[in-house]
Amino acid sequence: MSGEDKQNDRDATKVVHAGRRPEWTQGIVNPPVWRASTILYDDIAEMRERGSADTHHKLYYGRRGTPTQWSLADALTELEPGAQATLLYPSGVSAITTALLAVLSPGDEVLLPDSSYEPTRAFGNGMLKRLGITATYYDPLIGAGIAALCSARTKAILMESPGSLSFEVQDVPAIVAVAKARGIVTLLDNTWAGPLYFPAIEKGIDYTILSCSKYVVGHSDVMLGSVTAAPGHYEKLRATTYQLGLCASPDDAYLGSRGLRTMDVRLRQSGASGLRIAAWLKTRPEVARVLHPALPDCPGHDVFVRDFRGSAGLFSFVLNGGNDGARTALIDGLRHFGIGFSWGGYESLAIPADPQRIRTASRWEAEGPMIRLYVGLEDTDDLIADLEAGLARFAAARG
Repeated sequence: MSGEDKQNDRDATKVVHAGRRPEWTQGIVNPPVWRASTILYDDIAEMRERGSADTHHKLYYGRRGTPTQWSLADALTELEPGAQATLLYPSGVSAITTALLAVLSPGDEVLLPDSSYEPTRAFGNGMLKRLGITATYYDPLIGAGIAALCSARTKAILMESPGSLSFEVQDVPAIVAVAKARGIVTLLDNTWAGPLYFPAIEKGIDYTILSCSKYVVGHSDVMLGSVTAAPGHYEKLRATTYQLGLCASPDDAYLGSRGLRTMDVRLRQSGASGLRIAAWLKTRPEVARVLHPALPDCPGHDVFVRDFRGSAGLFSFVLNGGNDGARTALIDGLRHFGIGFSWGGYESLAIPADPQRIRTASRWEAEGPMIRLYVGLEDTDDLIADLEAGLARFAAARG
């Protein structure tokens, strides 16, 4: 199939066929696991020749990858129209931190959304600060107003849309326009929507980042991350990755590729079930607010309608009054929602969420405690019944 033909394929087809080069699969449907540390050469001349050229997609040393890792990386690149290449990492956090280190130097400033994933914030306040790099936080709804925060020291803007606890949708195109006019690199944690629902490179982002542990893997059994680079940005990312000695194991990459093949149908089911549950929660007197980007009253909903192709199954809701004890009574008694971090697997999850603990650039105020839900693949009626019983426990505990 020609490259032009592949570009015309729809996303559901791409996730099935992307990255399956014949030289990597050798007739096997799913690219097999190539485990390697040492790669043997026929002679010294061959070893020197390989080492002096670009080792991407060439067997050189195990840390540089094998067809198992290249297959998944290539597939993720194919899902991002206009992208140059993708690199894999041992976790989503590793992908975020490496991408930032690739573009920042001592004395620089990076702008981070106040709704940032907490490990991203810890990196900004921790290692970046120790390296002499300033992390400045901004209101995630700032849009083009971010121009007022940019200075000669601002070298990168990280976005996370929607935010992982409070789900504000950022105006990515507006921020990208400001950044491009000033020569500032843009990065996006795109884990919630992924390339199927928000093609970030196409929107002008320089580096799009996924915690592949979520929807790509889809089975809650692998830590994996990725960064996909726009043309002209890959070489700096690759050099930083190699210098830090980072790589994803072939076994983890294999499971990522296996999960990717069903990502489209899982994402659609999870998103549809999540939206139905979110709409149901809005009708409940025990619930003050539902923070789901597809709902009209979620901050940034107009941008969501304009830019996104669909919604994931992760969202939050704010309880109407009560305290942590009442919230705990709701969560602890749930039968079908597990209590645990991460998301994107086949099982539903519920955790307490408290954005007010970490906000510095924007104020978080709510009518009561907040719960973040991930809606998996269980029967939606069973999940609603489980939450209905939980809300009754909350109401009793609230008094």
